[in-house]
Amino acid sequence: MFELIVLIIVVVLALWVVMAFNGLVTLKNRAKEAWADIDVQLKRRYDLIPNLVETVKGYATHEKELFENVTKARTNAMSAQGVQGKADAENMLSGTLKSLFAVSENYPELKAAQNFLALQNELTDTEDKIQAARRFYNTNVRDLNIKIESFPTNLMANAFGFKAMELFQTANEAERQPVAVKF
Repeated sequence: MFELIVLIIVVVLALWVVMAFNGLVTLKNRAKEAWADIDVQLKRRYDLIPNLVETVKGYATHEKELFENVTKARTNAMSAQGVQGKADAENMLSGTLKSLFAVSENYPELKAAQNFLALQNELTDTEDKIQAARRFYNTNVRDLNIKIESFPTNLMANAFGFKAMELFQTANEAERQPVAVKF
């Protein structure tokens, strides 16, 4: 009888270990998938920016410094590494895009151009998708981090080398504002 109880306890414990491990693996892979979704949307954004800059250049030729800043911010964002590095670079890029759209307000014929309007619409759609992808990523990272930090799963997480992941967040209140797109 005692051996049966010990066997049941060992089986239950083994099942718990397997389920906890699989749960951690699932959460880690969901967080990685969510990060990949962010990358896809950021790539789409990066692809739109040169077209947007070229369109604005056609109307606002004396804004050379602004165009250089947007291009530099785009390059920095594309090469940024790590969650925080990517977040900081993306925030800088958003700031330069805000400046680009602010300049476009000074050129009524630019604001009326079909190409510019189409690019604005696509960028607005992309910004919405980036925001949704960030929320999805942060939700998955939060769930993983809670599991990793909660007892008794934290024992399993530490034993198998699961590490907490960083949330994708903005650095300050000014950077939390969306890119203004006005028609």
